[in-house]
Amino acid sequence: MLVAQPNAKPPTPRSCPALDALQTPCLLLDEVRLRANVERMRAHLTRLGVAFRPHLKTAKSLDVARIAMTAPEGPAMVSTLREAEYFARGGVRDMIYGVGIAPAKLARVSAIRAGGADLTVILDSLEQAEAVADHSSSSSDPLPVLIEVDADGHRSGVAPGDADTLLAIGRLLLAGGVSLRGVLLHAGDSYALSDPEALAAAAEAERRAAVTAAETLRAAGLPCPMVSVGSTPTARYARNLVGVTEVRAGVFMFGDLFQAGVGAVAMEDIALSVLATVIGHQRAKGWIITDAGWMALSRDRGTARQKVDQGYGVVCNLAGQPYPDLIVADTNQEHGIVALRRGSDAALPDLPVGARVRILPNHACATGAQHDCYYVLDGSGRVGAVWPRINGW
Repeated sequence: MLVAQPNAKPPTPRSCPALDALQTPCLLLDEVRLRANVERMRAHLTRLGVAFRPHLKTAKSLDVARIAMTAPEGPAMVSTLREAEYFARGGVRDMIYGVGIAPAKLARVSAIRAGGADLTVILDSLEQAEAVADHSSSSSDPLPVLIEVDADGHRSGVAPGDADTLLAIGRLLLAGGVSLRGVLLHAGDSYALSDPEALAAAAEAERRAAVTAAETLRAAGLPCPMVSVGSTPTARYARNLVGVTEVRAGVFMFGDLFQAGVGAVAMEDIALSVLATVIGHQRAKGWIITDAGWMALSRDRGTARQKVDQGYGVVCNLAGQPYPDLIVADTNQEHGIVALRRGSDAALPDLPVGARVRILPNHACATGAQHDCYYVLDGSGRVGAVWPRINGW
């Protein structure tokens, strides 16, 4: 088996194993679909007149980043400081660390910046702002900061109408010698929607909240050059982005069953799958057993809350075409239990021991995190390269 190491050069196509010779379970990435998904999003955002900042938390791969970013230097967003370090070593310079900053991580942020990367942090409280200001003063590194604003009550951020807190944070940052870059929002509640009109409304609510916060800062004489919004569903369904400077999205590049349930991608857009081998049968139960359990697929069951429950993944043939109503109905650590969807009258396919299947994931981020590389499929369905990816924090 080819084992990819971080920062290693991908093998040449000639050195890559054939699809039916790969050790399983392993992660497959359809490069044609990946590139098409990226180009579709870029074209959409270009029509709306905003810049695109790809979120690399799903990819965790420099090879994917170079396809997604508009330039080798970025811009990009990351979800861990390990990602920031990895991409900085690969030449990415313009990055946002998209998790509210913890004071203990500030020295590590400055170390990344000292290497030449312009790494911006986000925060949403006076306590964080004070810690950043103190660090900036003591380290002589005026950290760039975006204030996180809450678009929809999903998770973190200052309420867009809470001018007192927003301005207090902004003033504290400026007094502490911090570089205030602007505001950042994430419409996380959009993941619970599926109706196109509701998704468009969520995108507009995100935009309005962002513009409200930006105008509040500017009216008080505080700088706000950046107005950053984004999630895969709102990026996909946004119709008007006036007042926004950039949009962030990431999982759309790969697609997954959850996003297909939301309507942000189509099933045929999903570029990621797990290759698995049939290792047994429980014929009386209508089960096919594979070697891809939750360690390969993840425990994510997000589609259970959607109209169509996809179990732990949809089972496809080697060409990536789904078998009718065939899902991974249950998992153990290293065993996947494949069965027909409950109530289906489809026929169970004849998949003998040794047969191979591809499984579309519920959540690309969670499934990707189980693997250290992508086996990249070219337009002919052959493995054309192996791209390393990283994990950890």
